[in-house]
Amino acid sequence: MITGIVITLNESKNIVECIQSLQQVCSEIIIVDSNSTDNTIALAEKLGAKTITQSYLGDGFQKNVGLDYASNDWVLSLDADERLTDEVVNTIKTLDLTKTEHDAFAFRRRNYIGSRWIKQCGWYPDYCIRLFNRKKTKFSEVKQHASVQAKNPERLNADLIHYSFENLGQLFSKPGRDFSGRAAKIMYQKGKKANAFSPFAHGLNAFIRKYIFQRGFLGGTDGMTVALSSAINSYLKYAKLLEYQRDPKVLENEDFNKVW
Repeated sequence: MITGIVITLNESKNIVECIQSLQQVCSEIIIVDSNSTDNTIALAEKLGAKTITQSYLGDGFQKNVGLDYASNDWVLSLDADERLTDEVVNTIKTLDLTKTEHDAFAFRRRNYIGSRWIKQCGWYPDYCIRLFNRKKTKFSEVKQHASVQAKNPERLNADLIHYSFENLGQLFSKPGRDFSGRAAKIMYQKGKKANAFSPFAHGLNAFIRKYIFQRGFLGGTDGMTVALSSAINSYLKYAKLLEYQRDPKVLENEDFNKVW
């Protein structure tokens, strides 16, 4: 038996298909919602999901909230914009979770822009642990880019689908994805420093890594745009960190607990 867990904030466009995807292998679904103002909760409850309201704590902290409410030891954690493929469903159904020596299982993840599967820029295979035993492991307690801290995971030969962005423009403007701002706040809180060259150096390094070493040049316009967005995000992260160091007035207006 498996419990599906999803964290949400205004995910009315995604939540129905996400839950229906999970219901293929899960006996219960738990939604941990961060005060949505749309009908995310109503849609989830209509499909039989249990809903929990929790103001956003940060990525790893938030994803761990639902673990205490799960009836099953094994948890399948998805983001609202992720879906199980038939391949994943069939693979999970073949697992004997009562006898396995593994504490978690990872799947490849197909990241999409619109209907286009992006295979370059490090976006594939993008292995992610999504199925794990909550009695043995959980997500790292960090505010951004959390991952399951399994000691003995296994990679499975199956793909998840991740509808990352609806179009290229969302790489730069998707609401709620201010990765550079959140990362800069976290670095500042940890006492990390930036200098005048840091934004340019890190931005250039991110572009070269994505476009050259991770073969973004093979992806045409999509590959170039992904590499540029990564460079801009990295540049802004260090520019904002430098701003926090230099300008106390900016800090006076920042809410360091606001990370969504």
